[in-house]
Amino acid sequence: MAGLKRLAVGGLAVLGGVSALQVQLQKPLVDAVEPAQARLPASAQAPASAGRDKPLVDSEDLQAAISKDSLLGRAKELFEIAKLGEPEYNHPTRVIGSAGHVGTLDYIYKSLAALGDYYTLSKQPFPAVSGNVFEFRLVLDHEVPASASPMSLTPPTKNKQPVYGHLVLVANEGCDADDYPAAVSGQVAFVKRGTCPFGTKSELAGKAGAIAAIVFNYETFPVQGTLGTPSPDHVATFGLAGSEAAPVLAKLAKGDTVDVIAYIDAVVNTIVTDNIIAQTTQGDPDNCVMLGGHSDSVPEGPGINDDGSGSITLLEVATQLTNFSVNNCVRFAWWAGEEEGLLGSDYYVDVLTPSENRKIRLFMDYDMLASPNFAFQIYDARNDVNPVGSQELRDLYVDWYAAHGLNYTFIAFDGRSDYDGFIRHGIPGGGIATGAEGIKSKKEAGQFGGEPGVPYDVCYHALCDDVSNLNLTAWELNTKLVAHSVATYARSLKGFPKRTDEDFSEAGFSRGVGKSETYKQKTKYHGSKLFI
Repeated sequence: MAGLKRLAVGGLAVLGGVSALQVQLQKPLVDAVEPAQARLPASAQAPASAGRDKPLVDSEDLQAAISKDSLLGRAKELFEIAKLGEPEYNHPTRVIGSAGHVGTLDYIYKSLAALGDYYTLSKQPFPAVSGNVFEFRLVLDHEVPASASPMSLTPPTKNKQPVYGHLVLVANEGCDADDYPAAVSGQVAFVKRGTCPFGTKSELAGKAGAIAAIVFNYETFPVQGTLGTPSPDHVATFGLAGSEAAPVLAKLAKGDTVDVIAYIDAVVNTIVTDNIIAQTTQGDPDNCVMLGGHSDSVPEGPGINDDGSGSITLLEVATQLTNFSVNNCVRFAWWAGEEEGLLGSDYYVDVLTPSENRKIRLFMDYDMLASPNFAFQIYDARNDVNPVGSQELRDLYVDWYAAHGLNYTFIAFDGRSDYDGFIRHGIPGGGIATGAEGIKSKKEAGQFGGEPGVPYDVCYHALCDDVSNLNLTAWELNTKLVAHSVATYARSLKGFPKRTDEDFSEAGFSRGVGKSETYKQKTKYHGSKLFI
């Protein structure tokens, strides 16, 4: 980026002065929530033409169209939509299958439809697995371990009632049927985490006749994971911290019997939900710039930061882009089922044909852009270990923050958001975020302001993730960066690496090749939950 330019952010001019600016950025949290007035979506405006006779998109002009007032207005509307989930869940939520999520999809689609023929809109239905645990309890020798928690997508215990048995230690890491002794039948399997997915361990325990399973960590901290795709052989499965597993293992090593009471009341359902895709009718369809966020929340809350902030950013950028023409097609996506394990984005890339896969030049993931105790985080994408082009996208974010006198920090690709499926399928990817449940360090507090020793988002996956949980200034800045990323690549992909056979092969893209396969082997998360 040539030279420094002044960036207007909600009345604050950003140009150098890093330390003073970073302190200010932590201050403008949203005031108390006010009910949104009954009105058309904030995006509803006079229909836009497809882009003919409009100026070619310019980054500075597109950024200038972004305002925190528009973002906040949409956030208030989204919170009102989340309240549609109250009759079923007793609080606002936009979890898939809820009225709150159905309302979210309707809001996004109608807002885009109001833009006229600038975009081609589509809904992509897919089967999604949704689980909910209503109650659980685990007792080991008359003690209730504090770290015990049910795995996501676990089935209930038999008849949704407590089951009783002895703890039976499984050999190795429980990844082969031979690891499960005959003695586990009618008892509770005790399985070490590692090597294979949690779902495999639960399935093998069920096939061996176990009435429940406990996966304990080889590290001291808890195991909070998912069983993934349901199996009829899955049994009620808990995770347990290594610190609480150690004394139990010592008892078993001495030949002592460990009595178990296990209870889970849960449901696992398959529903049909939708991804929403909007692609510009103008621009080269063989060279598509793609970006996405997820439309759903967790059951526990309304998800206004996670990922209402990303969904709204996409909607606002899509709206303002209609004032310009583009050289390369731009494809926006709102994924459903992210909180259940990246279901929507996985489905999307899984059903792409090889030729359609190749048309996506890069994918940009925008998930949680307004965390109250934020850091400006960039995925540390590198061409030597990720699809070629990922590093160029990372450097675009670096250059923008640096040009505006803003600090940034790198975070790893760990499989926790919707970039995962694209990287696995050889598509260059990256993105930015502001932090979830991780703890802000003293160094980061010096870089970005805020409180060290406190999570980036204290309301992550909680009921309090409402309109008051947003840092508006950070959100507006990041939305301008999203606008910059869209404008840059919609205007020209000159200098951006073309898709390579090293990252993709016509015969083997669906099973993963090269760097994509290496990525798969290193990743332990799929969405917010561990799976291995």
